[in-house]
Amino acid sequence: MVAILDSIYIEDQKYRQQIDEIEKKFGRQSNEMREHWKVINEKDSINLIKVKSILDKYGWLGTDIIGGQGNNTLFLVIQHADIETQVQYLPMMREAVKNGKAKGSSLALLVDRVALRQGKRQIYGSQIARDQDSPVYYVSPLEDPDNVDKRRAEVGLGPLSEYVSRWQIKWDVEQYKKDLLKMEEKMNIR
Repeated sequence: MVAILDSIYIEDQKYRQQIDEIEKKFGRQSNEMREHWKVINEKDSINLIKVKSILDKYGWLGTDIIGGQGNNTLFLVIQHADIETQVQYLPMMREAVKNGKAKGSSLALLVDRVALRQGKRQIYGSQIARDQDSPVYYVSPLEDPDNVDKRRAEVGLGPLSEYVSRWQIKWDVEQYKKDLLKMEEKMNIR
């Protein structure tokens, strides 16, 4: 089982690690980038079949059985799945976190992604978006931005200002609140 999950992890990450390089070389809207995403989506579909069969047969396995990377692989494949699959396995992951078989920080990322895909605001600020017309990144619409760091700490995530600095975002909660309505209109968030 560990070997299977290791190979799934490699397939999940290998092509995603090439995205920046392809974008720099050919451009974000290039045929090369579109083709690369087709490969990623194909690999994701294959990985999802394998992970669903594991989850459906054994439930969410903890690190004691499949190790840290194996456990993270279960999360990554569900995180990269379609919204229906994410919604289907979200309760299983919540239960796994309660039972110490999955990380609360991983659950937070999945909760945020599902919320945004359902047209709602995220809770933990884990989902970063990029303006379609520029290379600028921003924090996707967020519920109660004043208390986000408190919620992040509860699930084992560091402060939002540190997290978003990876995308050269300077976290300014007051400016964020001013920009939020424009963002929500752009992303069709209610």
